[in-house]
Amino acid sequence: MRDRHQRATALVFAVHGAVAGTLATRMPWFQDHFGLGTAALGLVLLCPPIGSFLAMPMTARLAYRFGARVTTRTLLALWCAALALPVLAPGPLWLAPAFLLYGAAAGMCDLAMNAQGVLVERRLGRSVMSGLHGMWSVGNLCGAGIGAAAAQAGLDARAHLTLMAAALIAVGAVGSRALLDDDAPAPDEKPPSRFTVPPRAVLLIGLIGFFATFAERASGQWAAIYLKDVTGAGAGVAAAGFTVFTACMVTVRLAGDFVVRRLGPVATVRAGAVTAVLGGVVVVAFRTPAPVIAGFALFGAGVAVVVPLVFAAAGQAARTPAEGVAGVATITWMSGLVAPSVIGWLAGTFAFPFAFALVTCMVAAMIRPARALSPRAAATRDPVAAACAD
Repeated sequence: MRDRHQRATALVFAVHGAVAGTLATRMPWFQDHFGLGTAALGLVLLCPPIGSFLAMPMTARLAYRFGARVTTRTLLALWCAALALPVLAPGPLWLAPAFLLYGAAAGMCDLAMNAQGVLVERRLGRSVMSGLHGMWSVGNLCGAGIGAAAAQAGLDARAHLTLMAAALIAVGAVGSRALLDDDAPAPDEKPPSRFTVPPRAVLLIGLIGFFATFAERASGQWAAIYLKDVTGAGAGVAAAGFTVFTACMVTVRLAGDFVVRRLGPVATVRAGAVTAVLGGVVVVAFRTPAPVIAGFALFGAGVAVVVPLVFAAAGQAARTPAEGVAGVATITWMSGLVAPSVIGWLAGTFAFPFAFALVTCMVAAMIRPARALSPRAAATRDPVAAACAD
């Protein structure tokens, strides 16, 4: 039976995902309501990752000052409330600051809840992070489903997002009461800096996270277009390719902890990387929809558990879970920020198969340094030295 702290943390992940899924379904409303062209909307949508990237390094100091439990619950409420900010903007010029604040709340809450996941793993003595990330995807799909129904019913986005923000704040407040607090700092312990940069202890872990996040974002953003342009698939088949990729990621994440408990994080990541490389080779080699969709399915299944395990290892490697997660998240969010544009540039300059061949090579590059994710390496608080020593 699940521990009540694990259930509370899983609910936080699901609520976080529901906020993101809710907003994503109303992007057409933003474009129509504010009269934005595609290029203008693209610029606006750069604001959330920028806000996240700037705000995330401050999370460790907040957790140190107020405790992990209070910090996570407060940031979750702010993240839910931020859902209503963009739709209440009085004009298009207000969208940029609204989305910057939305992204800042998203990133800080993301770090706090992943640090909670590390605390739960420590308490239970087993892997739970993959399932927690799977719950984020479940929440994301639920938020998107409700949003799609609201849009189909013609419900104004201002009413929809305001009601969803209030409902999710209430669900988060009630469901997160059993979150854990980290250990009280020693009297002579130095507090983390107000703006945490990645410590050396998580750099190698962060590199694995960079590769995995790059592969996730590249595939998520470009799978449908790859199928349309390279294989000549119609719109429905191309969309199905993205759906299959996402479904495989969600399924494997929900089942990932079972695998990690039996194989360990290192073997799990290496097996996943080999699976993803096989999928990448199929994607690059074939020019018809069916095998390429199968390749994306293997790719999604292979990389699904890597990022959760990266956060878990980083939380164990640093002085506090919040510092480790903050350090590695700075690296992974940077990867997520640049991946779609880099793949677009490579595809335009060379070709889509060349771009995804590069992504496949990045996934293959995770195999050797995966030893940094072992509990022994994390316990040394210097996975770089531990990985080199093996």
